[in-house]
Amino acid sequence: MRHRTRIAVGPVQFRIGSDWAEPVAALESLYAGYPRDEMRPADATVRLFAARPWRRWLRPSVHIGGDFVVPDALPLPLSMGLLAAEMGMNLQVALGWRRHMLLHASAVAKDGRALIMSGESGSGKSTLAALLGEKEGGGDWRLMGDEFTLIDPAGGDAFAFPRAVSLKNEAIAEVAARVDAARLGPLLAGTPKGDIRHLIPRPEAIAAMHEPARPALLLFPRFGGEAGIEPMGEGEAFVRLTEASTNYVALGEAGFAAMTRLVRETPAFGITYPDSAAGVALVERLWAEAAR
Repeated sequence: MRHRTRIAVGPVQFRIGSDWAEPVAALESLYAGYPRDEMRPADATVRLFAARPWRRWLRPSVHIGGDFVVPDALPLPLSMGLLAAEMGMNLQVALGWRRHMLLHASAVAKDGRALIMSGESGSGKSTLAALLGEKEGGGDWRLMGDEFTLIDPAGGDAFAFPRAVSLKNEAIAEVAARVDAARLGPLLAGTPKGDIRHLIPRPEAIAAMHEPARPALLLFPRFGGEAGIEPMGEGEAFVRLTEASTNYVALGEAGFAAMTRLVRETPAFGITYPDSAAGVALVERLWAEAAR
């Protein structure tokens, strides 16, 4: 690759190469505060490439490749090169990581314990995690990640994957009003998921990204409708989390044991909320009850 960089997020060392300078420069700006170890072997490789040589200059279109690929994936315009890089990083972890059980979930930690939130796109889990991670006045929440939560198959602890938080649409303005503009990446307008802007986690969250936390609460948020809480049984939580895991089947017996322990040891609830303030209040309420 003509342009390349390395980024470490949690336990994953990425090697990223690109036919264009712009995506690499955007990544290096977004991840400038993350640790770098040029001597450590890469765990995952991402390639951003032009399918034809002239596509580097003529209507440049970015294909995502690497250790694992999705053959039918459509390319993105170069203006969305940063998004292509982030998608490539997530793809390599989703399809190739086996050291932990992966949950497509956001997570925050407090006092050595983890709150894990899983839900479909649009449920607001990333926004809630970002707002909790930015909470002032004694919140003390540490953002662990908004894309994946990693569960240790042997011990059951949660490990962080604190890549830049992908804020979408209305959440951009809500979070931007609370943080320094220097911690926000460029606005990517009109992507397949709407407008996107990345939030750089707080330095303390990046510094603590190798510190495990014991799962203490599982939440399945749903944005829209009146505020409400619904206790969830182990069976339903188990099914939902297996659907949210990209490597549960690949881990075999170890995955089954890890998932079983997680739902048996961790209380689970579904929450419905009409706005972010109500959602954060519900989370804080359930967390206080779980801590008793």
